[in-house]
Formats: sequence, structure tokens, C-alpha cells
Amino acid sequence: MAIQLRLLHYTLFPFLLIAASVNANQRPGSLPLRNDSAAVRFASTDFGNLVHEIPSSVLFPTSVDDIVDLIKLSNHKDDHLLRGIAARGHGHSVRGQAMARGGVVVNMASLNSSGNGARIQVFRDKKLGFYTDVGGEQLWIDVLRATLRQGLAPESWTDYLYITVGGTLSNAGVNGQTFLHGPQISNVLELDVITGKGKLMTCSKHKNPDLFFGVLGGLGQFGIITRARIPLAKAPTRVKWAFVVYSNFSEFSRDQEKLIASTMAPAPDYVEGHLVTNENITLQWRSQFSSPSNQSAIADLLKKQRILYAIEVVKFYHNNTPASPPIDKEFERLLKQLSFIPSFVFSRDVSYFDFLTRLPNLDNLPAPIPFHPWLNLFIPKSRISDFNAAVLAGMLPTLPPNPSAFYLLYPTNRNKWDDRMLAVTPDEQVFYVLGLLHTSTTSDNAEILKFNDEVMRICRKKGIQVKQYFPHYESKKEWINHFGPKWTIMKHKKAIFDPKRILSPGQGIFNHV
Repeated sequence: MAIQLRLLHYTLFPFLLIAASVNANQRPGSLPLRNDSAAVRFASTDFGNLVHEIPSSVLFPTSVDDIVDLIKLSNHKDDHLLRGIAARGHGHSVRGQAMARGGVVVNMASLNSSGNGARIQVFRDKKLGFYTDVGGEQLWIDVLRATLRQGLAPESWTDYLYITVGGTLSNAGVNGQTFLHGPQISNVLELDVITGKGKLMTCSKHKNPDLFFGVLGGLGQFGIITRARIPLAKAPTRVKWAFVVYSNFSEFSRDQEKLIASTMAPAPDYVEGHLVTNENITLQWRSQFSSPSNQSAIADLLKKQRILYAIEVVKFYHNNTPASPPIDKEFERLLKQLSFIPSFVFSRDVSYFDFLTRLPNLDNLPAPIPFHPWLNLFIPKSRISDFNAAVLAGMLPTLPPNPSAFYLLYPTNRNKWDDRMLAVTPDEQVFYVLGLLHTSTTSDNAEILKFNDEVMRICRKKGIQVKQYFPHYESKKEWINHFGPKWTIMKHKKAIFDPKRILSPGQGIFNHV
């Protein structure tokens, strides 16, 4: 009986919501809500495929006004039905962060239904220089294509571009360029945001700064990003790109830290470390760097030790500037400063576009849909050797070989992050970004989740003060510990911009059990 009543609630919810009394500030007519099986199924899962929460309905907005009206209606004093609103970009959360059990999921992609690129525009301003105004629902791959047509590009990226602007700006947006240009949240001039009160506000460092610094890295708790103004620079045309391999962790970490230091000359434009626990992982390099003989040599080396380390080093250049130093010699001088195994260096020269788009669209993979029990951490530099000994060298090689897994470990500079934003990092000048990007089937999913839990347990036991990126916690106490001194700011901003705690319930920050 209880299940039947719950299903009845889900079925009737959109119609009850639309029928609720409308105040003078709302447009007449019904909202574009759907609760058919296809819409609900779409909004009940994400890239992680670990959590499945059923919403009451899904909003397919045709304009920003539709989202404004939904949130205003949810704030109405006579409406006690709404259980939360979650903005869903491209669904690349991994633990249900973009879901709303019993609430409404906003399909942000619906704002781009025309597909004509009208919500990506490039401008030039005397003071600001070149910038692009981008809809929060836009994919970074489309931002890249639109800006490159004018010889321009943002300077800060993620490694995977088939995700939305609003999604990454709600988290941080990091990759091997972060040490140089900061995360994507440090490269924003202005935002349009719909707050939890249903108010559309423009904000920047100087206009409504409390909202601006709250939304960037704020995990969707204070508003839904509908537009971002992003600065642009002249885009490089070509890339010198190399993988170099190490057997010694100390040399691997020392070289990465040397590469991201401001004293390095010539300086790289991108630095990202990789962990190799079985030869299958290097299959991902073969099509781009490695021959079968290289593959065999790496396999032989792995028989002697359980884990190898590699650094991806990149230098951007313009092939139409003959006055600049010859790039081949410059890149050679860069690599000569490193202590990798001499016989294990793989290099290529590719276009800037090909480098940034090296990862394909993962949403086009064939069925069955895999699970992605990812663990992403920020680790203080002072404890990285301890972390390697206990987790990377000690535990990671014990996992079953998985050719689809991808393990990243690279340092970045904290001074490139704006501490007024709510993204949380270790309190050290240099910290490491760890991405244990597992892909699993139902048979090994539980084992990997148990592995991730054990990693966190070991960090607590050894006092390694890691911070989760894409955080997932089960209790208020854990969230308070995660945000540390910023928890008070979180509560204050929530009370101002989303006092009824409507937005992003899937994060579980203010909607914990």
C-alpha cells in the first residue's frame, strides 16, 4: 500500500505543482514538466551508475524563465510537496549529486534544444579583452569549437570536454594546466545565477560577490548557473606532447614538482602524472604513442615491480611564429631536465584541438552501461610519499587488471585558487590531485567501493588530511569536517540564497539523513 501511495504521489506531483496558486510575479500557463517513464529514467541515473533516485518529474525548460518559475513556485508557502530541485547538465556526477528523489530534475540541455550555438557568443571589450558568454548547459567541447573558429580559447580546461560549463564551475574544473592557470572556477568574469529563492541575479567579483564566490565551487547549493562569462586568449595551434616513464616514486614526484615550479625554464604548459599497475593500462597510449615493442618492454618492467609512474609533459606553440625559439630544441631541453628512464619516452606533435579532444565522448559507449566508482582526492604534498607507500604502491596493484581504468596523480599550486570560493583544498602551497578513475561491472563493483573506503580509512588512520573532489559523505559531521572553516560560510550563504534548502538535494550537504 505504501509503495502504491508513493507511486501515486510521483504520478500526480507535476499536476499538483502546476495547479498550486501562482503569485503575481509568475508567468501564466503550465511549466514544461514531464513524468513519463523515459524522462524519469533519464533523470534517475548518472555517469557513476551507482545511485538511482526517482524524481517526481523532470523540467525541460525552453527558457531560463521556466527555471525561475519552477523555483518560485517551490518557495510558495502553500506548496509542501517539492522535495528539492537538481540541475542536471550532462549527468557526469558519480554518486547521484545531480538527482532529486521525489523532487524535480531540471534538464539543462533542454535550453540548447535549437543546437545552433546561439548560447555561445564571443565578444571583445576594451577593458576585458576577448571573452565568451556561454550558457551553463553548454558542453566544453562546443565552447572549444566556437572559440577556436576565431583563433581564441579559454586557458583552463578539464581533460574531458563532454561535460557542461555549469557543472564544472559548480565543482572546480581541474587538469594538467591547473598549476599554471588555476582551476576553471578561477577563470570566470561573471555569472548569471538563479538562486534558491527563484531570483535571477548577475554576479561577479564586484557585483553580488557573496553569490559569485559561493556559486563557484559551491556544489550547486546556492544557485543554478545559466550563463558564464569566460576570458579568452589567443589559442595555440600545435602541441609537443610526451609521456616519460619512471620506476622510482621519489624521482617521479620530484620531477613533477620541478615542472610546476615558476623557476622552470623552458616551462611546460601542461603536466599530468599517471599510475601504471598493469600493461593493459598502457593500451590507452598505444594508438597515440607506443608500438607493440614499447608495450612489451613496459610489461617486462612491470614484472619486476608492481607499479610504474609516468608524466605527461606538454608544450604549446604557434607554428606561424618563426621568430620564436625552435620548438623541437626547446622541448628537448625541457625533457633533459627530468630523471625518467631514458628508453621510455614517447612523444608526438599534434594540433591543439586534437590534444584537448583526445578523450572521446564516453556517453557513446555501447551497452551494457558500466559503473564508475571513482575516487578523487586532493592530497597535501607533505604526505604524498606516505600516501604512495600505503595506497598506491601498497594497495593499487592488488586490484584486478582493468584495461578501462585510468589513474592520475599530479601536483598543482594552491596560489592559483581563490580562497573566497568554497572549493576545498589542503592547506599547503602544493597539493596533489589524485583520480582513481575505475570502471567496473556488477561483479567487481562492490570490491572497488570497498577499496575506496579502505583508502579513506587508511588516510584517517595515518592522519593524511586529504580532501575529496566530487565529495560524497553520509553525515553532517563528515560535511562539517570536509569544509572545515568554510562550513560557517556555507551555512550563512545557504540561509541567504536558498533558505528552504531546495537546491541540489543529491549532494546531501543540507539534506543529510
